[in-house]
Amino acid sequence: MAQQLLSAQQAAEILGLQVRTVRQYVREGRLPGVRIGKQYRIARADLDAFGTVTSEPPTPARAEPARPVTQSPVSAVEVSAVVQVMNLAPETSARLERTLAAVAAAADRSKQDDGASLRVEPLYDARRGQMTVVVLGTAAQTAQLLQIIDAVARD
Repeated sequence: MAQQLLSAQQAAEILGLQVRTVRQYVREGRLPGVRIGKQYRIARADLDAFGTVTSEPPTPARAEPARPVTQSPVSAVEVSAVVQVMNLAPETSARLERTLAAVAAAADRSKQDDGASLRVEPLYDARRGQMTVVVLGTAAQTAQLLQIIDAVARD
């Protein structure tokens, strides 16, 4: 039996999504598909495996017990934050930079198997007495770092 290939439009209608979303899923590898010329094609079997999708509702004669929709577990939550610390003395900014570097280094040493890393980029403007800190990490790491920034800035 030949494999049924669907267009991105057809797949979007079946999934109840926008065509752009389906194309993005294929580009990201979340939904298996292939690009033929300028169009994406998705195998019906891959579409069914993506979610418990059927093209027609089950008739009462062949109704099956409802199966839960299988979703991929969230592999990681990543948070980005930009923190502005105002009215910061130069010696406090130096202490904050050292503290941030130590926290980032500790996070790298205790990096989990999922590869979650913490990136911290501090930038101090001495003329304004202002520090901007860009943080990228897991939700827990970012929350902990924000508490540290708040504690050091308040001293």
